[in-house]
Amino acid sequence: MLDIKLIRDNPQAVQDRLNLRGDYDLQPILALEEKRRSLEQERIRLETRSNEIGKLVGEKIKSGVDPKGPEVQELRDEGQQIKSQLGDLEPQEKELAAEIDALLLPLPNLPSPTTPVGKSEDENVEIRRWGDEYKTQNSDILPHWEMGEKLGIFNFERGVKIAQSRFVALVGAGAALERALIQFMLDTHTANGYVEVMPPLLVNSTSLTGTGQLPKFAEESFKCGEDDLWLIPTSEVPVVNLYRDEILEVENLPIYHCSFTPCFRREAGSYGKDTRGLIRLHQFNKVELVKLVKPETSEEEHQKLVADAEGILQALKLPYRVIELCTGDLGFAAAKCYDLEVWLPSAETYREISSCSNVMDFQARRANIRYREAKGDQKKKKKKTEFVHALNGSGLAIGRTMAAVLENYQQPDGTVRVPEVLQPYLGREIL
Repeated sequence: MLDIKLIRDNPQAVQDRLNLRGDYDLQPILALEEKRRSLEQERIRLETRSNEIGKLVGEKIKSGVDPKGPEVQELRDEGQQIKSQLGDLEPQEKELAAEIDALLLPLPNLPSPTTPVGKSEDENVEIRRWGDEYKTQNSDILPHWEMGEKLGIFNFERGVKIAQSRFVALVGAGAALERALIQFMLDTHTANGYVEVMPPLLVNSTSLTGTGQLPKFAEESFKCGEDDLWLIPTSEVPVVNLYRDEILEVENLPIYHCSFTPCFRREAGSYGKDTRGLIRLHQFNKVELVKLVKPETSEEEHQKLVADAEGILQALKLPYRVIELCTGDLGFAAAKCYDLEVWLPSAETYREISSCSNVMDFQARRANIRYREAKGDQKKKKKKTEFVHALNGSGLAIGRTMAAVLENYQQPDGTVRVPEVLQPYLGREIL
C-alpha cells in the first residue's frame, strides 16, 4: 500500500510515478484525505478544549467555587456538548479512513527511480547472460512435454481426467526428479542462510490482502466455497504474513526464509498460452525465497537474492539470462524486479523461471510489519518504529526447471542425462 502521507505531501510526484505504470487517478483519494484531515483537526481541537475544561473545573473547585454552582455547571455542560460532538466525529473519521484505504488497495507500488522506463515487456532490459557454453549441440531436441511422455514420466491425460486441463500427473522418474530438484534447492538455500518454512497452503483474505493479491487478483486465485480461505498462489503469501501485525526487533533482521509449497493459480487471462507442457499449470511446485530487511539494506539484499536464485541455475549448468523489468511490466507489488529466463532449446528461446522483486515497504504497510531499533541505542531511543522492506523471488519454479533439464540434457540416443548435482539425489545418471 502506498503511504498516504507521501501522496498528500507530494501528489504530483506520486502521480508521475504511477503514470509510468498505467492510468491511475489520485484526485478522489486526495479529496477524501482533505476531508479526513479537516475532521481530524476538528477532533484534536475539541479534545484539547475538553482537556482544558477538565483542568478548569478542577482548578475552580480547588479555589473554592461551588461544584454545583452555575460557573462549574456551565463548563460541564460545554464538556458534555464536546463529548457528543466527538462521538459524532470519530465514526465519520473512521469511515473516511476506510474509504481512503479502499482506494489505496488497488494502486500498485511506485517504480523505483532506477527501474527502466517502458510501456511493455518489449522494453525490458537484458542485464547479462550466463552459460552459453552449456547450450546443447543436439539438433533434434524434443519439446519437454514430448520427451516426458516418451520417457513415461508425465501423464497429462490422466491429470485432466482427475482434475481438468493444465494439471499433470508425474510418474516414476518424473516424480523422483521433481523431489530431487526440490531437495537440492532447499539444501542449497539453507546452506546460504535461509531458514526453511513449511506454511499452510490455505490462507485467509487478510493474508492475501497483506501481500497484494487481493483485491486486484481475486480471479487469479482458487477460493474455498464455504470458508474465508484461499489456496496459495505462492508461498510468499503465508511466509510474509507470518509476521503480520508484528513489531520486530532490529537485531532479528534480516530475516531470510525459503519455502517449498505447491502453488495454485487460475491463470485467468492466459487462455491459449502454453497449453502444453509444464510452463503454465494450475498447480505447480515452487521453492520461494523471502527476505524482511531494514530499508537501507534492501537494494543490496535484492542483488544477493538474485544471485542466490542464479546459483541454482549455475549449479545445474542451465543457460539463462537476467532481465530487468521496465515500469510497464512490473508486477503489482514490485518497485524493482529482475527476471531469470532459462534457455529452452526446442523453441530456441528463453523463458521466465524466476522473478526476484524488491517490494520495499509496500507489503509491510498492507500487512503492518514494522521494526524498532535496539533499546540500548541511546541515539535512537526515541526513534519511531519503521516498516521493513520485503523481497521475494523464486528459487526456483520446479516444473519450469524440470522442463529446462529435459530439453538441455537430451542425448542423441533419446535419453536424458541427469545433471551432476542431482545424481546423488536421484541415484542415477540417465532418465
